[in-house]
Amino acid sequence: MFDSIGWGEIIVLALAALFIFGPERLPDLAKDAASGLKRVRSAVTGIREQVNDSLGDDLPELRDLDLRKYHPKTFIRSQLLGDDDDGPTVHRGSANGATAASAVVPTAARPRDHATPPPFDPDAT
Repeated sequence: MFDSIGWGEIIVLALAALFIFGPERLPDLAKDAASGLKRVRSAVTGIREQVNDSLGDDLPELRDLDLRKYHPKTFIRSQLLGDDDDGPTVHRGSANGATAASAVVPTAARPRDHATPPPFDPDAT
């Protein structure tokens, strides 16, 4: 959960909470936050059980559906880095997309003659 937050940031946040709320209110706020988190977890568990019960009776093939692979981060990573049999599709056309034709980009690049300058697109810069 805290992959991008280090211990230094956690300590700074704890000190900021201590200064903002004071030492007498901080334990009560921590208890309220913990009870709220427990309620959210129990609600999510209840929703998952309801979904599993309703899907399990009607569609048994969806009972074993792993929803973690549809997490946005995992889904995008699998779409971008997944192995494709054919090369990636590149859409070429006008700026408004009126004439879009798809072409398959070859996986091996052609060697470039070093005497000629590389291609330059003034609109891209």
